[in-house]
This record gives sequence, structure tokens and C-alpha cells, in this order.
Amino acid sequence: MFAIFFPGQGAQFRGMGADVFGRYPGMTRFACDLLGYDLVSRCRDNQDDVLSRTECTQPALFTVNALHTFEREHREGPPADYCLGHSLGEYNALLAAGVFDFETGLRLVKKRGELMAATSVGGMSAVMNTPAPRLLDVLREDGVEGVDVAAYNTDAQVVIAGSDSVLRAAHASLKARGIRFAPLRVGAAFHSRHMEPVRSEFESFLKEFTFAEPRTTVISNVTGRPYGRGAIPEMLSRQLVEPVQWADSIRYLLSLGNEIEYEEIGGKSLLRMMKSIVKTGNQDAPIKSGV
Repeated sequence: MFAIFFPGQGAQFRGMGADVFGRYPGMTRFACDLLGYDLVSRCRDNQDDVLSRTECTQPALFTVNALHTFEREHREGPPADYCLGHSLGEYNALLAAGVFDFETGLRLVKKRGELMAATSVGGMSAVMNTPAPRLLDVLREDGVEGVDVAAYNTDAQVVIAGSDSVLRAAHASLKARGIRFAPLRVGAAFHSRHMEPVRSEFESFLKEFTFAEPRTTVISNVTGRPYGRGAIPEMLSRQLVEPVQWADSIRYLLSLGNEIEYEEIGGKSLLRMMKSIVKTGNQDAPIKSGV
């Protein structure tokens, strides 16, 4: 069994795409024209830290991940049985599975990034070595309200989201209790109640497109299970406001009981998460690094 992982926001870095832009000049020009700016120079120079801006980060990452995916296909890498993407990366998983073409995917993430950036409410923090139920109990005991769990990354790491004031209170509580945390460099409280104002607009935008059924099984961030038939628009709109169920997605993959080979497009962070889940969960399914 072979699985391919696609990273999301946070995986961007200055110089990304330099190894593939030149090999795919037509697609690169098309992306620049559709986006209305020189994506290559933004990725190369990252002037004024533009890659940290959500409206730029998301289409840039999607494009670079897509070009790396096409590169992989051209070198005839092992065909995937499962595709999994973390948050934005799920769009690359759906692209790889044939749900939509490159143009459609880029239009979707461009709109998604613009809408998410427009909220500009709050932020997110990763919290280590505290299971989500215990974490929420701790915050409740300390009188901190309004925190949402935005991602269940591993058994040892969850991500919380909230308004700036709520996160300040949460940080004070965690610091006082000796719980490790790290604020994330994101523009707002993604995958939380704070995305509700843009959810309906994105839902309407999704209705303008037609989606094919996946040719390869794609695991949904929302459910941690394969996409059901006809579920693409619903899952993508829900993904804005619901937590990323990455740990459950990996546990589902491991529950299939076969030896797993895996590869991450453009990074190693998701592979490290998988290894952490395997280690802490005492999973029986053997795993092997991909090509």
C-alpha cells in the first residue's frame, strides 16, 4: 500500500519552487496570469515576508506542491493508493486523485486564501504533550473560554485557535502550568468558529464548479475517513471551520493492516507526525519510507 502526503500552510519557505518552476514554464506562467502577480519572484525573494500572507501562501504552496506532484508522475513514482493532505494540502490530494484540474484547484485555493485572510481574527498555537480533553479541562479550570481545537496533529500535539485576547489568556494558563506551547505564524484563527463568516461565501463559490469522484482514495481532514460520494463541496466548506483530524486520518490508514510505503511532497513534517502517531499508538502495521 502506498500513501502520499501533501503539506499545508506553514510549509512555505523562501526559495520554494526553484527546482520545478523552470521545468514547467507553461504551467508556471499560467499560475502567474491567473493570480495576477509574479509567483516565481515572490517565492524566490519573499520580499516583505509576502509568503506569510495567507492570500499568497495558499496559492503559492498549492502551485509548488502541484508541480512537484507532476514531477513525481513524470519520473513514474509508485502509484498512490491513498492521498492525504493537511489543511490546504488536501487540495493537492484532491488534484492528485483527479477530482479537479490544476486551474480549478488554483482558483479554489486563491479564493480560499483571500477569504481566510479577510477575517484577520485571532491566531493559533501548537500545544505539546497534553491530550485535547485534558487541555480543554485545564483552560476551563483557569477560566479561559472561547478556545477551539483547530487540529489534532498527533497524540502529543494539538493546535488551538482563538481571538487574540483568548489566546493571551490561554498562553498565560499554559505557562503557569508548565505546558509547552508555540504560537504559529498564521494570519487568523483557522479551522475554528472564527471562519464561519466566510464559510457561506466559499460554499457558494464551490457550487460554481463540477467535481469528479476521486480516482484514488482521499482521506478527509474533517472526518479522518475516505471521502464519500458527492461529498467534495460539503467537506471543503466544513474544513474551514472544523478541526483537522490528522491523527485520526493516520490511524485509519494504519488500521488497514497492510505494510505502508509513504512519501511526502515537498517536506518531512507530516512524515514526522505519522511516526509520532505510530510510536505513541503502538500500531502494528509496519511502515516504510517512500522513494
